[in-house]
Amino acid sequence: MYINFWYPIVRSEDLGDQPVKQMVLGVNLVAFRDKDGKAAVLSDTCVHRGGSLGGAWSAGDAPRIVDGCIVCPYHGWEFNGKGECVNIPSIGYGNKTPARAKVDSYPVEEKYGIVFAFLGDLPEEERPPLLEVEEYGDPKWRANSVLILEVDYNYERSIENALDPAHNEFVHPTHGFTGINRDTYHVRDYDTEDHNQGWGFWFMHRFNAPPLKEETWGDTRKESGDLWAGGGTYGPNTVITHINPTPVMGFRQYFFEQPVDETHTRIFFLNMRNFMLEPEMDGPIHARNKEIAQQDIDVLLEVYPTKTPMSNAKEVLVPADKAIVAYREWLEKFDNNGWRIDTEAFKARNNKDTAFAIPCPERRTSKNWVLESIPTIQDRVERKAAAE
Repeated sequence: MYINFWYPIVRSEDLGDQPVKQMVLGVNLVAFRDKDGKAAVLSDTCVHRGGSLGGAWSAGDAPRIVDGCIVCPYHGWEFNGKGECVNIPSIGYGNKTPARAKVDSYPVEEKYGIVFAFLGDLPEEERPPLLEVEEYGDPKWRANSVLILEVDYNYERSIENALDPAHNEFVHPTHGFTGINRDTYHVRDYDTEDHNQGWGFWFMHRFNAPPLKEETWGDTRKESGDLWAGGGTYGPNTVITHINPTPVMGFRQYFFEQPVDETHTRIFFLNMRNFMLEPEMDGPIHARNKEIAQQDIDVLLEVYPTKTPMSNAKEVLVPADKAIVAYREWLEKFDNNGWRIDTEAFKARNNKDTAFAIPCPERRTSKNWVLESIPTIQDRVERKAAAE
């Protein structure tokens, strides 16, 4: 898991008048809307006595928003969207609060029906931008509402599955690929290239596929048995898939993945299409996407280990895995930037004697932070060098 990337936090439609508490990268966050309706995302841990800002109040009351601030249910401290504590009831409302009475607040963008937060401390000029979905809002394309999938395995396994051109004939019988000829079947060779604004890679691959039925596709009927599909990654947690049944028909699928922790993932799935644009087709397409996703989930729930091995030598990779290798090479680049969370150090202390927070950009310009920054591999390297 990595800091310094954009992560989906909650669907826009699910963030109304009440805050939403969400674990991401192993730590708790809280999302809420201020009095102007703007989404904010904060570290969930109150710096007073560890209360959960998005937690339930006594007697089961819902979390409270007062004057655009989220209120801690333990002692009533009020935090605005910038993470600043603006009121401490015990010292009197309206009185000056201590400088250390603040929590991490993260940059937020709300697009595609999703509230995204940049979880890291990079200044704006150094951050990767939020991925641009070029088709979104184009009248030639239609978006299904965002589908959320909850899965009990590591997000890297999920990303690699979406990139894999060799599993379709075995995992997805609904694609019509079940008629494998054992004498001639193979995965065609393909190449990958760095792309996506310098934060990932791309590839396309030609599949064998049955011809499309004329009564279903009309003038776009495909006579050949070929289908082009492929995709790529953007950062460690976003994968894009292009599926082209014909040269003029296309699906564009965006999987914005939220690593809940090492073994749980929440996937925000945005599907775009440039055919069958009628609103009444949304339901059938949604249902089919769920069915296909469940086929992947059923297999990946049995994959062992649930995390991707740190070394390619721990698996036997073949030419069809070229996209998986490219993804792992990008992860190594992010490792070299020092952005991977040190999960062993995190687990050793988290929720024992220490409360961690993902560092926000303001930590680079101000001091007096109460919660400790979540440890990264770079921290481990620096500690080892200091000890020597």
